[in-house]
Amino acid sequence: MRRGEARRGWLMALPALAVIALIALGPVLWAVWESLYLHDLRMPWLGRRLIGLRNYVEALSNPRFWEAIGHTVAFAAVSVTLEIVLGLALAVAVDSMTRGRGVVRTAMLLPWAVPTVVVGLVWRFMFETPTGLIWFADPLAAWVPIVLADVWKTTPFVAVLLLAGLQNIERSLYEAAQMDGATAWRQFTGITLPLLKPALLVALVFRTVDAFRVFDVIYVMTGGGPGTATEPIAMYTFSVLLENLRFGYGSALSVMIFGVTFLLALVAIRLMGRGALVEPAP
Repeated sequence: MRRGEARRGWLMALPALAVIALIALGPVLWAVWESLYLHDLRMPWLGRRLIGLRNYVEALSNPRFWEAIGHTVAFAAVSVTLEIVLGLALAVAVDSMTRGRGVVRTAMLLPWAVPTVVVGLVWRFMFETPTGLIWFADPLAAWVPIVLADVWKTTPFVAVLLLAGLQNIERSLYEAAQMDGATAWRQFTGITLPLLKPALLVALVFRTVDAFRVFDVIYVMTGGGPGTATEPIAMYTFSVLLENLRFGYGSALSVMIFGVTFLLALVAIRLMGRGALVEPAP
């Protein structure tokens, strides 16, 4: 009977699974197939020849590729760290409020609801003044407005995720800790952080994967400049695919980005599974 029910369940879910597979896996498989060919619309006389893994070899031996990877990793490390720290502080502050928590939580999400392109334009206008052009002319300083714009927009999202985790913690744990004479810092490190670990991991996963695919805010603010000093891997792929029309090489870059983000997601899922078993410190 159980086998029959399981079989009927799979049959009923099969159409939906087929649609998901077509939508999700179709473009990925096409990109993998395209990455094995020499397909350059700038030189149509070369045709479309099967070249195997040469596109991947070219990417791994290209200094600009590694430079873009370095930019992406650095941006993700700095921005996600700031967003987690600031989001945690904001969530703790809102959680401690006794009145107006719903209003503050709604207002807190307003920056996150603003389209990323608009956020990029606003922060660009803020820094693009006659005396502030140095921000976009210096390779290192150009990252400051980019990181600030990203942190301003996405910290509220992190804060809301962490606030949901905070509200699931039993208040009796804090009352018992107070009776035992635990300080506020001891309660935070011994109760809040351990029990908030699953929510922290979820926020870390979402933001890390999203930061690794950063494109729009940098495209609006600096266009990857000066030169290629602020070019992430997604923008490099965009330049190869849509500006230089190298479909084969660009597809190889896209597959590599997908592979990295997929591995990040797998690692995060395992970490979240372990984090669900964390108990508060004694």
